[in-house]
Amino acid sequence: MGNQEIVISVGGMDCDGCVRTVTKALEGVTGQGTAKVDLASGRAVVHSTTEAADLVLKLVAAVTDAGYEARPG
Repeated sequence: MGNQEIVISVGGMDCDGCVRTVTKALEGVTGQGTAKVDLASGRAVVHSTTEAADLVLKLVAAVTDAGYEARPG
């Protein structure tokens, strides 16, 4: 399995606490590697060795469930 980079656009973050919440939500997704969330750009970059086709959808759902807007890209 190769390492893949997934970019998620995140809306609704306005503080470092939001960044921690989104990071925790992303890193809680099964098979996920590491997540780096940037408040200024409103983006999260996830590095994962999982090749699951639905991983992007799971990551977006995790962020949405945490109370933020999310979409691929």
